[in-house]
Amino acid sequence: MGISLSILLIAAGAVLAWAVDAEVSGLDITLVGVILLIVGIIGLVTSLIFWSSWGGFGGARDSGGQNTTIVERDSRDSNA
Repeated sequence: MGISLSILLIAAGAVLAWAVDAEVSGLDITLVGVILLIVGIIGLVTSLIFWSSWGGFGGARDSGGQNTTIVERDSRDSNA
């Protein structure tokens, strides 16, 4: 579940829990809203936890040391 889907579930759950005032037989709309809200929050938290290991929009990044190349110039080759 991604961050955008989590935010969508949170928004839909909040609307169902607090803004909808309808009665449906056999279904508690407020409870459905609270369930969607909780699932969205759990999805958002897990997405944010795994965000650093996934690498975000830049892709996975190498967490190892720096890759450096050392070039030594022979003093005889200089034109100084």
